[in-house]
Amino acid sequence: MLTGTTADVGLIAASDGLIMLLGHGPWLVFTFCLGASVGSFVNVIVYRLPLGMSLSVPPSRCSACGGKLRFFRENLPVLGWVLLRGRCRFCGVRISPVYPLVELAMGLLFVGLYILLFMAEPGGWQWDVGGRWWAQQGFALGWPGYVALASLLAALWSMTVIDAKTFLIPIQIPVFVSITAMLLWTLQGLIARDIGNVWPIPATAWPATLAALLGLGGVLVSWALLATGRLRPSFADYEDYVPEGETLGDYPHARREMGVELLFLVPCLVGMGLGWWLGSTISGVPPVWLQALGASVLGYLVGGAVVWAVRILGTLGFGREAMGMGDVHLLAAVGAVTGWFLPLLAFFLAPFLGLAWAGIAGALQRVDGRRRELPYGPHLAIAVVAIFLCRGLVLDGWALLVPQISPPSRTLAMPESESDAPSGWTLAPEHGPMPYARDGDRAAMQTPGRRLNRWL
Repeated sequence: MLTGTTADVGLIAASDGLIMLLGHGPWLVFTFCLGASVGSFVNVIVYRLPLGMSLSVPPSRCSACGGKLRFFRENLPVLGWVLLRGRCRFCGVRISPVYPLVELAMGLLFVGLYILLFMAEPGGWQWDVGGRWWAQQGFALGWPGYVALASLLAALWSMTVIDAKTFLIPIQIPVFVSITAMLLWTLQGLIARDIGNVWPIPATAWPATLAALLGLGGVLVSWALLATGRLRPSFADYEDYVPEGETLGDYPHARREMGVELLFLVPCLVGMGLGWWLGSTISGVPPVWLQALGASVLGYLVGGAVVWAVRILGTLGFGREAMGMGDVHLLAAVGAVTGWFLPLLAFFLAPFLGLAWAGIAGALQRVDGRRRELPYGPHLAIAVVAIFLCRGLVLDGWALLVPQISPPSRTLAMPESESDAPSGWTLAPEHGPMPYARDGDRAAMQTPGRRLNRWL
């Protein structure tokens, strides 16, 4: 028999659960529907881009008979396949169950991301993934950041599948994610409220902000030079050395082409240097929206730079193309969404995943004789997701391996006083030590060692 106290506790727990369900239930339904719809588009991307087809023309239709699919029946995510019982309404051909499974998985992925960010409780590993900022903002104010992260996960899925099948990453996918992330984080900086000094990704002070923006300007200059023919693309004659029926060739001029790529990078490097110098002469801190944009752009540049540097050095050292440009754009897109620190960690984790896969594939090959080659892109994508989900373990490992250097915190650059603050800025009452480990964990709000983000 329940005592009064036990019954009261049960009623309180049930009441709290009902309140949480009422508060988050509509958003959970919305994010599932959004994810399932994105999953339907992912199916289109994975099928059409490798074939060089347009994503919008022709509209969705049966690949066997060409019958046009109606959105509120045949093309309805997940339910459309169920209503049709897995067969085309026009010709009766069997429809692969992979399509609704991808839509279902993407819907659940979006829901899982919502739970991690907006429903986590302090003290658990989920809190390490999201943290105080997401809990404060809620979906109503934090949706731009959520959409940026969700878009990245969907893009990583698409790029992994395409790269595994074709050993190519369509550049349209990471470029779209990068541009979208920069716009969304800027919007997030405009609509977020009561944020204090906490931010979802490491933000930037004036030196890094202007370095990132002018560096991006340099990239745009180089793209303009490419578009107008004043700068030729690298490996422009690669196809001349590819045997008929093959996708790869023995290209003899790889070292020469690194000079072309270094020339492409000159405007970006000059812009970053000039931006850093200009930013060092400005007092105070940028407004939140500009810090948010700077953080995204800096992540884009750092993510792309770490792979591109290895590509150039490896190619010069071995005389063969070391890494594909698709990997450069993939990690650049990751940086645009998550900031500059996560892509660095993911890049150094990916080789270990590659070695693990090589060991597994080698063991399976001895059993059935089949070769199972996998490009580097999927390893990068898996490393990104692993670092994102295991942020707490990563921080613990960092503190164990390099205790002298504190990792960058997910905070804004804060003014030293009200007089240095931008117009409309109010310092948080608890402005002081920055949280270096888990956001909101007072035990971790210390300043040991040297700060990585002192000038960022």
